[in-house]
Amino acid sequence: MYRTRNLVAGLLPLLPGAAPERLAVWLVKGYVQNSSARAPLAALSIRQYSAAPPPPTQAAAEPFLNGSSSVYVEEMYNSWLQDPKSVHASWDSFFRNASAGAGPGQAYQAPPSLAVPGKYEIPVTALVPQFTSSGVSTGLPIDEKIIDDHLAVQAIIRSYQTRGHHIADLDPLGINLADLDSTVAPELQLSSYHFDNLPPGTDNDYQLSKKQAYYELAPPLARSLLWQEKDMDRVFKLPATTYIGKPDERALPLREILSRLEAAYCRHIGVEFMFINSLEQCNWIRKRFETPGVMSLDAEGKRLLLARVTRAAGFEAFLARKWTSEKRFGLEGCEMLIPAMKTIIDKSSELGVESIIMGMPHRGRLNVLANVCRKPLEQIFAQFAGLEAADDGSGDVKYHLGTYIERLNRVTNKNIRLAVVANPSHLEAVDTIVQGKTRAEQFYKGDSEGKKTMSILLHGDAAFSGQGIVYETFTLSDLPDYTTRGTIHVVANNQIGFTTDPRHSRSSPYCTDVARVVNAPIFHVNADDPEAVMHVCKVAAEWRATFHKDVVVDLVSYRRGGHNEIDEPMFTQPLMYSKIRKMKSVTEKYSAKLIEEGTVTKEEVDDVRNKYEKICEEAYVKAQKETQIRYKDWLDSPWSGFFEGKNQLKMGNTGVIEETLKHIGKRFSSTPPNAAEFVVHKGIERILRARMEMVEARTVDWALGEAMAFGSLLKEGIHVRLSGQDVERGTFSHRHHVLHHQTSDKSTYKPLCNLYPDQAPYTVCNSSLSEFGVLGFELGYSMTNPNALVCWEAQFGDFFNTAQCIIDQFIASGQSKWVRQSGLVLLLPHGMEGMGPEHSSARPERFLHACSEDPETFPPETEEFAIRQLHDTNMIVANCSTPANYFHLLRRQIAMPFRKPLIIFTPKSLLRHPDAKSSFDDMVETTEFKRAIPETGVAANDPGSVRKVIFCSGKVYYELKKAREERGLDNTVAITRIEQICPFPFDLIRDEINKYPNAELKWVQEEHKNMGAWSFVQPRFETAMQKSSERRLSYVGRGVSASPATGSKRQHLKEAAQLLADAFAGL
Repeated sequence: MYRTRNLVAGLLPLLPGAAPERLAVWLVKGYVQNSSARAPLAALSIRQYSAAPPPPTQAAAEPFLNGSSSVYVEEMYNSWLQDPKSVHASWDSFFRNASAGAGPGQAYQAPPSLAVPGKYEIPVTALVPQFTSSGVSTGLPIDEKIIDDHLAVQAIIRSYQTRGHHIADLDPLGINLADLDSTVAPELQLSSYHFDNLPPGTDNDYQLSKKQAYYELAPPLARSLLWQEKDMDRVFKLPATTYIGKPDERALPLREILSRLEAAYCRHIGVEFMFINSLEQCNWIRKRFETPGVMSLDAEGKRLLLARVTRAAGFEAFLARKWTSEKRFGLEGCEMLIPAMKTIIDKSSELGVESIIMGMPHRGRLNVLANVCRKPLEQIFAQFAGLEAADDGSGDVKYHLGTYIERLNRVTNKNIRLAVVANPSHLEAVDTIVQGKTRAEQFYKGDSEGKKTMSILLHGDAAFSGQGIVYETFTLSDLPDYTTRGTIHVVANNQIGFTTDPRHSRSSPYCTDVARVVNAPIFHVNADDPEAVMHVCKVAAEWRATFHKDVVVDLVSYRRGGHNEIDEPMFTQPLMYSKIRKMKSVTEKYSAKLIEEGTVTKEEVDDVRNKYEKICEEAYVKAQKETQIRYKDWLDSPWSGFFEGKNQLKMGNTGVIEETLKHIGKRFSSTPPNAAEFVVHKGIERILRARMEMVEARTVDWALGEAMAFGSLLKEGIHVRLSGQDVERGTFSHRHHVLHHQTSDKSTYKPLCNLYPDQAPYTVCNSSLSEFGVLGFELGYSMTNPNALVCWEAQFGDFFNTAQCIIDQFIASGQSKWVRQSGLVLLLPHGMEGMGPEHSSARPERFLHACSEDPETFPPETEEFAIRQLHDTNMIVANCSTPANYFHLLRRQIAMPFRKPLIIFTPKSLLRHPDAKSSFDDMVETTEFKRAIPETGVAANDPGSVRKVIFCSGKVYYELKKAREERGLDNTVAITRIEQICPFPFDLIRDEINKYPNAELKWVQEEHKNMGAWSFVQPRFETAMQKSSERRLSYVGRGVSASPATGSKRQHLKEAAQLLADAFAGL
């Protein structure tokens, strides 16, 4: 009723001839009595205000007209004729009603009652306060149609805002419907609103069965939907929910209302935004699309736009001429992507952005590098020549490469840094990597609001709707420790996925519907309308700068060629490509438009094209003189100054002074200082007391060793970030890096953030339930700053395989393909403990098989043997058995003069195992990481008597040790632990084998034979023994299996017992 009240309050003065002072007469005479067929407002049960029950007769209703009072009434009447305001409002009402022809007893208006209206009753003054000058109801019949029609106009406006995009002319080809729906929503059919009966012979239930029919109809939609002309010229008040009126326009004819709504929502732009649950944001969008003239572009802007689209098309045409059959995944058909991106960058730079990180698939990448980033064209052209590389690495195809450019933005005259992150053919895989890199830049610059650094993600239509990582990326967009304060997503919507029709590749109306989950506005635009594209991109940049939320620009275009330059699309899309081959390019269309309107001349158009052609030819000549290509020219994340002046074969110290260990241990084991009111859980108090006791005893368990590694790095100014599912507490409730107040919500304490007043920041954050997305995010984060320890922990190591793409395409091969280093640490809980096939194995074999180490080559033995191995490998794989070694391994990631990914198989039962503790003596200054831990017991004192040497890795050592003690075999069995599996410690293993010349050599693992490290270590043992024919390493463990572990606890115990029996068999 609030809306109805406000509506009616402003309606009647706007109707022709309805002057306010004659309103009662106008009502009585039925000025708008085109409503005889309509019932009065009886359904509203309007209650009439009166001081007493109605009188029994009409005459009794006006007793003041009797007797001597007639003179008084006449005087009042004469006074009223001269000035209606000179009499009381009640007399004014009476005289007005009488003058309007009210019968006896009808002109009198009883005073209003102060009684509260009953159920389903409202005062009529709430609907039409202008019915009388005094604001009280006359009791006369009210024309319901006036109210209904204005409410209908409001509904129409809202329908355009909500559903107008469904009938927008978005497809440049005119053959597809962007939302895959051929019907028109009833809300957009004006016949649904029943303004008047349609002309004779017309079906009142008229429906447009095809949207295509709309495109062919002119005049506007209103006329095509068969409204009567007199309705089109009626004036209606504009509600506050639209901006189609100019500043001085409070009302418009229906014809103009519809025309402006169609211009805003049904031409070449379709806007999805009404699902957003913020009135401020909805109004912000309405204003930028509905305001008359908002899309106008001056002549200078049009010439700049023409130059940009000409360059985009010219680049593709040049490549097509020079390398006719070479794959390049060109942008023909969606050339407007380049001006679109440049507009976003220009507007963002104007609004204060200084750095933009971009991720994109292969289509159009070379054009983006050339015309958006302005990478030297000769470097791009040289990639087509098949030259040898001047630096190490395997390289990658040209349309996967990234770059980093710092240049002047000529529009804003400000410097801008642009990075395009390298990406494989795994579409969308780069999305969260870009987000992580963006978040890291914001963090290190103190850009907490995202005003200086932002990200742009480019997508293909099929991938955007088909790849789950897109949803994971959106899910991270508003999480406190993962948000980048808004990303602009640009979809190059070719309306096809390789050869698959969109009707077979998605179930949603639009390819962009996934963005609705985070209330991101979606702007669909016909890519053959350059000015509409520019407007949409400006609005997108402004949205991101204003609200710091994601936004999607859907460039509805087409792909002029096949999936690549040597593909034949007519095999599968004959009708589409028959139409495409007849299409003029957007450059031709837009240049013709500007020539026709007089903005440019044909000579100017030719001059722009010829100038860019000359630039390309000159770069081509330079490229012909190149003899080598350099992968480093394509580096997307340069670390300025990190490698300069460093000895790449000198390791820094990983041990720390004992005073530091004690200080960190005590602070980590304490409740918040000076916060007696902070209520800690009783269980946490016991854990803290136990930690304090260990510190006093100069020992550490796994959690304490990790905290000391992190804390000592923080003390040295190294930022540490730990991310993953449940990492704050730890999956196994061992870490507790965030203490929670037990009686106050959101009150927490982070001990490692409060170690030293000048320490580096420490970030520990629980992630969304995602592996693919979050691991990619942390990888991107690690790429930004080499002087930071970035760790991702899986809830269980088994779950990493949902992020296998990140591991295979980026972590394992990133440096080789793109000369890009990363020191990311993966913490993968691993161990066969009877928890079933999905909670037992982090699949060590998969990581080891991805390592680039040659199993048949024993590296040259020098003083730098260990660090050279690290330098030459692609990643490090370790399975530590002591907290001290874990401590050193984490610190070594920063101590190395280069960066390598580190995979650590972390324990579960060892977190609380009484023997899995280390002394401070193994962590102080002179200590370091032990690649292998040899036997140190009695067997080592008499190696000649040892009959069997068992090599193993990880927690199985403690089980073997216990079984050896129980069997009394300490003198005859030596157990050696391999802590770093890759790079393999050839030298240490050789020495250990030679130390026990009379012993059998056994490799014992708890994983199945076709899993674990066996297939990796077996050939390397042979190399370490110089392939001796006298000694062989044999396997002890579970047999081959398709599943990592049994689901039966009983079977698990049986297998574990058999493993130990086999390990010590024959003794």
